[in-house]
Amino acid sequence: MDYKTLPVAMWNEYHVSAWLESIGIKEEYVKKLREVEVTGPVLRKINESFLKNIGMKEGQIYVLICERDELLECLSKKTSAEQAENPTFKATEILSHPGSTTHAQKKKVKAKNSNIPAMTNVPAEKRESSTKTNQITRPKNVASCQATSHQNTASEIDISGTVEESRREETEKSLSALIKSENGTSHSVHKKRAQALTLSRFRPFGTQDINFKYVKNTVLSPETGVIDLITPCHEYKSFVIAAELDQPRLQAKFAFEVIRFASACMNIRSNGTIHFGVMDRFEGDKDYEHGQIIGVPVSNRDIYVDALDKNIAKCFSASDQEAARNCIRPPVFTEVIEKDTEDQSFVVEVDIEPSYSTVKGKIFEVFLPRFNEESNKTIYEKKPVLYQRLNAKSEPVKNEEQTDFTLGSQERDVRREMAESSSNEDAMEISQNLGRKLLVLLNDGKNYIDDYLSYILVTNRWGKEDLKSINFLMRMNIFCVFDFDEDSSVSGLHAKYKEHHTTNLHFLQNYANENKMNTTEFKKHLGLDDYTTWIFCNGRSDFHGDEKPCDDNTWIRTKKKYLKKAVSFICDEILPKGSFMVLFLLFSPVEKPMVDTFQEFYTEMNGMDYIICIAESKENYEKWANLAQASCSIETLEQRSIVGMKVSHIDTTIQDMMPSTICPRHLPVSTKGLCALPTLEEEKMFSLEILCTNQCDDIKQDCLSAKEIQEIEQTFYQGRKVSWKNFWLADKGSGGEVIERDACKEVHNILDDILYGTRIRYSVAKIKIFHQPGSGGSTIARQVLWKRRKDLRCAVVKSTYPVATVCQHAVNFREYDENDMKNSLPVLLLVEDYDEDYLEELKYDLTDAMAARRSHFSKPCFILMGCKRSNVPEKLCKASPLDTVAVTHKLTDQEKHLFKTKIEKLKKQKDFKPEFILTFVLMSEEFNETYVREFVEHLLQGIDLSSPVTNLMKYVAFLNSYVHNSYISLSHCEAFLGLGAYTEKRLREYDFKNNLSEQARLIFIELRAHTTYISCIHIIHHLVAKEILHQLLGDQPQSQIAMNLLQEKSLLHHRFGQEEFIKFIRDLFIRRDKKSRGDNTDSLFSPFIEHVCKVENYEKAIEVLKAAYECLEKDAFFAQQLARLHYNYERFEDAEFWARVAKSHLPNDSFILDTEGQVYRKWFSFTVDKKTDEPTPDEVIQMIEIALKAMECFRAAQQAAKAEIDSMNNAGYFGEVEVGCRLLKFLSTLKIFPRNPQREHSELVHYLLTDYIPEEIRKPWGKLHSRLKGLRQNIYDALEWISEDLCYFQTDKNQNKENEAEEKEEQVYNPRRWLKRQSEVYAKFFTSDSLIVVKNSRSETQLVKHMNIYKYGGGSISTILSLLSDSKDERSGNKLEKIISLYPDNPEKEILEDIDLINYILSHITLACVSPGSSKLLPLQTLRELSSRFFKLRRTAFPASAHFLLTLLYWPDDALDRESNPEKDDILISALLSMKHLYDVKMKNVAPRKKRIYTHFFLGKGSGVGKIVHRTKIDKLIKGSLDERRMKWLYGDVWKIGEVHSVLERVIGWTENGKVFARGHAGRIHILPLHFDSVPPGNENVTFYLGFSFSGLVAYDIQVKI
Repeated sequence: MDYKTLPVAMWNEYHVSAWLESIGIKEEYVKKLREVEVTGPVLRKINESFLKNIGMKEGQIYVLICERDELLECLSKKTSAEQAENPTFKATEILSHPGSTTHAQKKKVKAKNSNIPAMTNVPAEKRESSTKTNQITRPKNVASCQATSHQNTASEIDISGTVEESRREETEKSLSALIKSENGTSHSVHKKRAQALTLSRFRPFGTQDINFKYVKNTVLSPETGVIDLITPCHEYKSFVIAAELDQPRLQAKFAFEVIRFASACMNIRSNGTIHFGVMDRFEGDKDYEHGQIIGVPVSNRDIYVDALDKNIAKCFSASDQEAARNCIRPPVFTEVIEKDTEDQSFVVEVDIEPSYSTVKGKIFEVFLPRFNEESNKTIYEKKPVLYQRLNAKSEPVKNEEQTDFTLGSQERDVRREMAESSSNEDAMEISQNLGRKLLVLLNDGKNYIDDYLSYILVTNRWGKEDLKSINFLMRMNIFCVFDFDEDSSVSGLHAKYKEHHTTNLHFLQNYANENKMNTTEFKKHLGLDDYTTWIFCNGRSDFHGDEKPCDDNTWIRTKKKYLKKAVSFICDEILPKGSFMVLFLLFSPVEKPMVDTFQEFYTEMNGMDYIICIAESKENYEKWANLAQASCSIETLEQRSIVGMKVSHIDTTIQDMMPSTICPRHLPVSTKGLCALPTLEEEKMFSLEILCTNQCDDIKQDCLSAKEIQEIEQTFYQGRKVSWKNFWLADKGSGGEVIERDACKEVHNILDDILYGTRIRYSVAKIKIFHQPGSGGSTIARQVLWKRRKDLRCAVVKSTYPVATVCQHAVNFREYDENDMKNSLPVLLLVEDYDEDYLEELKYDLTDAMAARRSHFSKPCFILMGCKRSNVPEKLCKASPLDTVAVTHKLTDQEKHLFKTKIEKLKKQKDFKPEFILTFVLMSEEFNETYVREFVEHLLQGIDLSSPVTNLMKYVAFLNSYVHNSYISLSHCEAFLGLGAYTEKRLREYDFKNNLSEQARLIFIELRAHTTYISCIHIIHHLVAKEILHQLLGDQPQSQIAMNLLQEKSLLHHRFGQEEFIKFIRDLFIRRDKKSRGDNTDSLFSPFIEHVCKVENYEKAIEVLKAAYECLEKDAFFAQQLARLHYNYERFEDAEFWARVAKSHLPNDSFILDTEGQVYRKWFSFTVDKKTDEPTPDEVIQMIEIALKAMECFRAAQQAAKAEIDSMNNAGYFGEVEVGCRLLKFLSTLKIFPRNPQREHSELVHYLLTDYIPEEIRKPWGKLHSRLKGLRQNIYDALEWISEDLCYFQTDKNQNKENEAEEKEEQVYNPRRWLKRQSEVYAKFFTSDSLIVVKNSRSETQLVKHMNIYKYGGGSISTILSLLSDSKDERSGNKLEKIISLYPDNPEKEILEDIDLINYILSHITLACVSPGSSKLLPLQTLRELSSRFFKLRRTAFPASAHFLLTLLYWPDDALDRESNPEKDDILISALLSMKHLYDVKMKNVAPRKKRIYTHFFLGKGSGVGKIVHRTKIDKLIKGSLDERRMKWLYGDVWKIGEVHSVLERVIGWTENGKVFARGHAGRIHILPLHFDSVPPGNENVTFYLGFSFSGLVAYDIQVKI
């Protein structure tokens, strides 16, 4: 509802946000105020200090405060105008804003009161009507009572007699009635501003329990008369003004009230209590309720005690004084507590107990004291007065009734005696059924505790005996503990708990989050997902730091603020409502901080529904409860508390409720036996979900009813992930079997081949399962684990943890409790929904870890089983058939039979409904499109399209259709549907389900994420989600539902689970499809954006992206997508704008800078391509400007990429080359640069390479000349960087798949081919033979020759090596000979540039590979001499390729190096060290698969350069398709090929401490093993094939020499 139509008091935070936006407050501050939940009532209260604390600047604060005050003033005027005018009283003066009543206003009200005549004839029923209300309320303006009380000071003090006293009360009652009658609107307005008050209980009569407390502003039951003589009657006095008087006046007033009340009770023979500090019904302040506890300050208790002692003697006759002293008990000072305040006040109470033995036969007349202002002393009435309790008042007995009253005392004595006798009979105490109560509180009366529920403990010091009975805590799912025992870690609860569980130790200060991390980062920082978190709330005695225990006041001052943050963070951002319970365990006297903790949880959780208190000592409980009642009523606390039950009984009772028994978990060991896995050890490996041999055997099978077992099975077949319980029940015969698809057998076969086959075994093997969504891939993977759990150690990897953590835990898991580490059982690790980089890095790290063990393993140490969704599983399987299994929706005949049989069995179950197993039914129908469409049509019949639930269905279907594994949290759904976060105890999930439509209940699946504790909703299958979306939308465009979703503030701004929801929204708009991730296509934009562009139009896509940009805090990557979308549809000015917007947010992001370059690149290409006629001079300048801007942006991206350590973004180099070459082509078409007769670009080359500038462009191009003359060098530098980069990695994935490569961006999928092509394009512009003839410049001549070399493919290392990929060696040889001929005939005399010399030497080595008999070849010794500068100059500026050549040239040669030569070893070792340094700089923190080293050459048989064999020669010896050849390289089968043996030379070496060495020219050379696990343990003589790569020398196929 619009905020304009609501009163300010009813505004929520979104209404306030809308108002703030309307007055021009900045969006960042609007968001902050919304996050701290500034509602309408809060808006009234906020001040400048509050706004500064949240970071607002002065200008914004000034505007907000002024506008707020103006708003309230307008509303106040409007309210006044609507009220009936009253000449005597105005409601606005009575109901003034809290704290706003001035002294002048108080005087004005008092003056008006004095003008009102006394009305003594007002009927009693009218007088008392205000007390007989069902709703007890308290206005916000509680403080204003003091002003009103001040007006009545005179009437409280100046007491001249009983008649005057009675008349005073009548006057106050009349005044109240007059105010009410003359200002009828006042009371209704007052009610609106009121809030409900809590009813308080009385202090137990006759006790002085120091633990008992009253809560300020709660109310006691109305004053009472005589009930049964034993039940005390009550009388209240506010005493606010009197308590501030001097001692004589205070004592007179106090004694007057007590003795009058006491004598009345004693005469009537009834117990009674008079309370000072509680509002009387006639004390004249309508801001308070009758019986409201306000308390009075007490500075000296003796004043009150002495007042009674002194005045009893003077008020009672001598014969009655002893009886009076026995009946009137000393004053009891009961503390009044108030939340969030340290002010101390009390209710002063005096109990009257006229026991039969004391008062028998007596009548008590009293001389009441009064303070006389004239004499300035206390005087006593001259005539005694006889008082009685009449209704709820102490009234004097009339003269004419005194005789009868006196005679009736005997009857009253009899009644008193009988009442005392009756009350003294010991009633049989009925023992509470605390066991039953505990069962109900913990699990709603179920037979066992819900194992999905988490627990938060709040506790203090435990006794030694109590610590013997904490087994129940060991078995509960404890999320965290707030521990107030500073010795807990030494001798308390934590000391015992850590013997069985791993804990994460914190202090409250750890929750300050001073670095403002988001929820996910902060949770990881605290490690909340790893272990039970133990928060020491008041120091820790064994901690060596500064965290020491402190007293209550210091704690409140220094630590309470951190407690608030900790509780708020856990309740609001970590644990969903209803997923956890807070247990207060009180086993020692309770201090104030522990009560503060209760109040914080009570506030955050909106009540006691999920809070339980357990205390063995009633005294401890009562102290805690009396303090805690400031937040919660005593009655509610008692309902949620277990008091008086021994800890040992609690322990046994709760353990009996556990759904499982105490059963040690077992793991298999290599000796075919079993070992125990204690919980403490298992928890240390928290990144693994360990599957034990006796998994689920601890479940109490008798606790599972037939219905519950049926629900477990139906839950799985409805679409949820299979659980270990499903397999366990199937094995036990209690539940139906889980169908085993044929693919399961395939996985077992591959696994057997890995374990027992003849292939080369590495320490880490991989199996991949690619499955279509809903085809049962994850079920197959878990079936394999279940069946192998007794032969292998099995676990599921929690991939939210870093690879390093998982690796460490996996190694510990393998070696746990094994004696023979070498022969430990292999570990089978399941990685679900994995990222390719993650799996590869895990394999890489595990391999390194095993290599460090320096052992030779007969079996793989680890088998990684990756299970990943894919729309094309068969295609991915063909690419790697030896280790990949494809699972599709298509069923074999045997599988169809199994599914049909299973459905028939399920139909026979009691209460079976087909909709309970929808996913299973759909799967049995192979997700046939027609079946899915008809199913959805039937499902949606009669659905209410306008209902919120249908809208929720629409949004969930929308997200599920486009974002894989997306969901909406249950908390989001509840907020969207307007359901309370907390409902009646444990009815939360049912409340949500009951609010769903029939259709929603069928298609929604509720899942619980183990890592985030979030319960979430998604649709049973994404194909069903797509069809639901299609049918629900009808003709409505999808862009509209996206716009609607972005406007749903209840979803977008819901705090809990917000990061996950925003991530799904980002993926919806940004995440592109990639075949490498298993998608059908490689898309330019997200599938949703592409759908909108295709089905609607690109303008709609732009519109919805703009809306997303605004709604998601102006995210830079949304601006980037807008730039891409605009340039894709040739709207370049807009694309330029959005690229700049993105850059303004992230100025150093290489990908965004690259996008800016792409904008200008596309703009330039479009402008050039569309130009059909000769461009005008201005148009030419504009085009050149655009191209140069593009190149500058790409260079900026290159620099930014160098600083990024987590990515390797080389797009800037590719972009600069492409734009540069296109610019050269454009310049060559201009008339100003005509070609020569030989069709060469001599004029253009002359302009670009010299100072020459044609006259007609000298001035018009004034700003372009210097930039254009650097064009050649810029392109050249970028080409050189790309060439060097390509030498490191295996990037030519598809170089032999011609058709496929053409469909994709060449630079990504075949960068070597791209480099060769671009080098030729670049070189042709600078290969003008005429320049050699015409120009005398030596440098220009060398440049032109260099460009000719480029043109033939000899300009860079990568292009030279790519010549070897030609299927015809002769053609490659001719090109290489041509390249060599372009160099000087005697390169020793001609000083070549470093790069030219590198290319020249490499051309010879490459030519030797394809044409070893060529006349152009130089001998090895000559090439060594030519390379001498690379080691003689000893500088690091040489590129890695120079050092790479030295390793090739200086590896010992049988012909040249027959004698020992240490200098040659120095050259070789120096080159290897330089290469390693450059490699380490190059690598960054990127995934291993992206930096997989490429081995270019191998050591072959023979001598000279002929012994160097390129990898392509070996490739030609391997038979089979490209994929088959790759697999042979991967699994080492290539080394079994006989032809390879005849070509390559096996090098003799040895191993030491896990390292491989070979003999160099004089000493040893360290060789890197391709696989560390292939290095035999110990010291062995070995042989291997030697590879040459840019990371160093590599050993392949290491074999122990026999």
